[in-house]
Amino acid sequence: MDLIVAKFGGTSVGDGSRIKKAAQSVVNEYMKGKQVVVVVSAVNKTTDELIDLSNAAIGETLTDKQKAEIMAMGELTSARLFSATVESLGVKSEYIDPYNPIWPIMTDSNSLEAKIDFATTNEKFSGIQDLLNQGIIPVICGFLGKGPSGEITTLGRGGSDISAFLIGHCLDASDVVIVTDVDGVMSTDPNKIESAELLDEITVEEMRDLATHGAQVLHPHALKYKDPLISAKIINFAHGDLNAKGTRITGPFEGDMTKHISLHKNPISIIAIVGDGMLKKAGLLAKVTSCLAENNINILGILAGQNSMTVFVEKEDSEKAYPILHTLVVEDDVFSSLSLGSDASMITIVSPDFTDETPGIISAITEPLRINNINIIEIASSQTAIVIYVDVKDAKKAYDLLNEVLE
Repeated sequence: MDLIVAKFGGTSVGDGSRIKKAAQSVVNEYMKGKQVVVVVSAVNKTTDELIDLSNAAIGETLTDKQKAEIMAMGELTSARLFSATVESLGVKSEYIDPYNPIWPIMTDSNSLEAKIDFATTNEKFSGIQDLLNQGIIPVICGFLGKGPSGEITTLGRGGSDISAFLIGHCLDASDVVIVTDVDGVMSTDPNKIESAELLDEITVEEMRDLATHGAQVLHPHALKYKDPLISAKIINFAHGDLNAKGTRITGPFEGDMTKHISLHKNPISIIAIVGDGMLKKAGLLAKVTSCLAENNINILGILAGQNSMTVFVEKEDSEKAYPILHTLVVEDDVFSSLSLGSDASMITIVSPDFTDETPGIISAITEPLRINNINIIEIASSQTAIVIYVDVKDAKKAYDLLNEVLE
């Protein structure tokens, strides 16, 4: 039997009529013979209002534990409302909150940014499965967890997305449907560019990177739990139909779902181009990349500074790239000179946790290399990846040390 996990965001349950429309969409799938688990967020803006209210009333003496319990009231309320609405439509339902004995999502004791205890959580879904087997629709509070002492914890803002994919993973769901206030994932923010287009599908990695860099459609950490066999999509609540067209999220995150490190198999050549005030001149980066692209030379990385630009290419391409870039330097007055450095190796570390969970990650990674006298030629970082270039002779040792850091 197909099992759908349907997560309704705060806007999609923003008033009584929307809650009824959402509940009807769930009941419609149930009547087709499908099992449905609902994950529900707090009614739109409720969490912010609760935080503002508690801050105004209590101020700095408000503890994290108290704040988590107060913030949880939004989800506690919406789960009860949604479950009661489902029952009003003639189908049995039960709301599941952290006070319920069969509550499944277990965490550490961090009240406001709790980490999921996956092993324990995975074992506790038998109670939810029992309800499904009895023909009952469980309505589970998103965003919330239960700590080691039975206390309420929260998974951080956007945590309901994490709840949905985690539940889908643990129950071997066939579908995870994220119901929100947009039609799906757009080619860019439609509030900024009117010609933005709806994407039919997007990969997990693309979605994670978009979310990490500011797209508000889906929490990036939720995708850690996206199984390859789960069909996932984002749809607009306005349709009132869980089969509505939206954006489908395809595939799993490649490799380790939390952290991944790779050593580029071929040596890398580093070409440095210098010139006074390069950073202030428009179009220089385009000139460099265009002349290499025209000659079918792939750029593995590029770094720009005030008076220099460093280009990373495959060593086998360097003999071709070097004279091409020299011609560009000679012909353009902004550039002064260039040099071809010694061979390097490229190590890439990818983790969705880099965004907001690991302050000091750069120092944690570089310190073991320093202690072991491994020189870092260049380093580049984004919100989800760190790329380190070291001497070829140090590559294997550096790779092993960085693996230890991740573990």
